[in-house]
Amino acid sequence: EHGGEFSKAANKKWSELRKKIIGLWMSEQKLNGAISVQIPKTDFVPRKYEGPSTAEVVSLRRQYMNPGIFAYYKKPLMLVEGNGQYVYDEEGKQYLDTFAGIVTISVGHCHPKVVAAGQKQLETIMHTTTIYYNPEVALLAKELISKMPEGSGLNRVYFTNSGSEANDLAVLMSRMYTGAYDMISLRNGYHGMSEGMRGLTALKNWKFAVPQAFGVHHALNPNRYRGPFGYDDPDSAHKYANDVKDLIDHATPGKIACYIAECIQGVGGTVVLPDGYLKEVYKHVRDAGGLCIADEVQTGFGRTGTHYWGFEGHGVIPDIVVVAKGMGNGTPIAAVITREDVAMTMKTGLHFN
Repeated sequence: EHGGEFSKAANKKWSELRKKIIGLWMSEQKLNGAISVQIPKTDFVPRKYEGPSTAEVVSLRRQYMNPGIFAYYKKPLMLVEGNGQYVYDEEGKQYLDTFAGIVTISVGHCHPKVVAAGQKQLETIMHTTTIYYNPEVALLAKELISKMPEGSGLNRVYFTNSGSEANDLAVLMSRMYTGAYDMISLRNGYHGMSEGMRGLTALKNWKFAVPQAFGVHHALNPNRYRGPFGYDDPDSAHKYANDVKDLIDHATPGKIACYIAECIQGVGGTVVLPDGYLKEVYKHVRDAGGLCIADEVQTGFGRTGTHYWGFEGHGVIPDIVVVAKGMGNGTPIAAVITREDVAMTMKTGLHFN
C-alpha cells in the first residue's frame, strides 16, 4: 500500500482527494487570516518593454531554434526582465519566480552585487586562458576550498562551464585514478546531457535512441515514498544500499571507477535519500576500489538549509564534489573539487576548459 505502484485509477482518485484537502485547508487559513495569497510588494518598477511581441518571438523560435525545447504553458509566457525574486513579462506583469531560474538563481535576479562584479570584470578583461595566470580564478579556487569540511582533504579545484562538463571531468578523473571502467548511478538520477552524462542520467524523457551508458549500471532509486520497500520500512536504507553492492558483485568485474549521486534528486522530483543510505553505499563503493562523487549542482551552496553542502547532511565525505548552477547565479560556471592525489592523475595528459 505504501511503497507499491498505485494503479492509474487509484492515482487519479488520490490526486483529486489531495486537491480537495489542500483547497479546504487553504480556505480555512484564509478565513482565519493565517495566510495571504498576495505576492509580497516591491518598489521595483520594470522598464517599458519595446522589443518584439510574444507572438513574434514564438514565431522566431519555431522557425530558427532547436525544436526539442518546449514550454509548459498553454499560453506562451515571455519573460523580459528580472529583479530579486520576481520576473516580468512584456506587459510588466509581475511573477514570483519559485523555480529560481531552473534552480540557478541563488541570490535573486540581477542582484546589484552580482551585476557590479560582472560589470567590473567585463571592463577589466573578458577572456583569457589557463596558460596565463589570473588572480580572480586563483582566489575563487581558494574560497571554494575553504567551504569544504575541515579535514576532508578536498583541496584541488578544476573549473568548467557547466555541470555536465564538470560531471564528465569527475568521471574521467575517477577512471584515471582507479584504472577501472564501470560506473554506478541511480535510476531517476540526472547528471547532464553531454555525450557522457546521457548514460549516467536515468530518466527516459532525457534519453535518445543512440548508443550510450557504456560501463554504466543503474541502481535502484532510493525513493522512500514510491520505492519498492515502502515508506515506513525502517530498513529501507540498507536494502537500497545493498542493491548497489549486488550490482558491484554481479554486474561488474568487482572493481569499479565510481558511484555518482545527487544528494537530493532534483530533475527526478526532489527525492530525498534515506538516512544512512549514502554512508553504507560509500563503504561498498570504496571496498570495490571506486571513488564517490557527490553531484551538488542543485543542492550545493546552502540550499539544504542545515549545511553548506548536501553531502554533509548525510554524514559522508565524497572523493569528488561537483558544483554549478547556483555558484554563478546564472553565469555559466562550474567546478570539480577533489583530493590532491585524485587531481594529480590529470597530469598524465593536457586538460583545460
